[in-house]
Amino acid sequence: MKTRLTRAAERGLKDIGWLQSNFSLSFGPYADPERSGFGLLRVFNDDFVQPGGGFGIHGHANMEIISVMLAGSMNHKDTLGYTEIVHQDWVQIMSAGSGLRHEEHNVGESPVNFLQIWIEPKLQNVGPRYQRRQFPEDKRANQLTTIVSNEEGQAHCWINQNAKLSLGYYPDAQTVEYSFKPLNKLLFLFVITGAVTVAGQPVAERESLGIWDTDSVSIDCTAGTRFILIEAPINH
Repeated sequence: MKTRLTRAAERGLKDIGWLQSNFSLSFGPYADPERSGFGLLRVFNDDFVQPGGGFGIHGHANMEIISVMLAGSMNHKDTLGYTEIVHQDWVQIMSAGSGLRHEEHNVGESPVNFLQIWIEPKLQNVGPRYQRRQFPEDKRANQLTTIVSNEEGQAHCWINQNAKLSLGYYPDAQTVEYSFKPLNKLLFLFVITGAVTVAGQPVAERESLGIWDTDSVSIDCTAGTRFILIEAPINH
């Protein structure tokens, strides 16, 4: 097994008042040659949006864009005709495909915190699509829950790539075993709250660990740990 740790303080930072973005991978003003993506996982941003702040109408194409809502409420409006509000514990995806435009703003009275994740698609220029699902935390306790995969289904969102995203919530300290097909795959682990240890490597809150050259991993969680695990291809 090989790993690459990114400490919370090592992340890139963009702070413009209404928006604070923490970059685990190179994005926008933050460019680090050693963190210019992780396989086909291109972007992982830990974003905080103040009340009234938001992103005006803008476009995307040929990218799988995933938002995991950790706190607050944010609207979503796009050129596919979707207009709605997503809240804490919601996950939304945009398979941008041949192109779409959207906007999003904090419509609540408290800060929004969400994870913005971009993964390169498997097929180019497919028809764009939007989807969202709710994953109440009280129904996810002490288990690993699939929130996004490449398979269609009613229990999770699906995207145009051979990837899988899972949320872990462990009120009790325990060890989580995760196995996957190692061919052309890697793992990206980000600790939201609490702490974990993987192969003797401690990973604290808001830190990430890239993992490859293995087909399984044991994640030792402290009580109250929340994390996201991303299984993604190394290349096309």
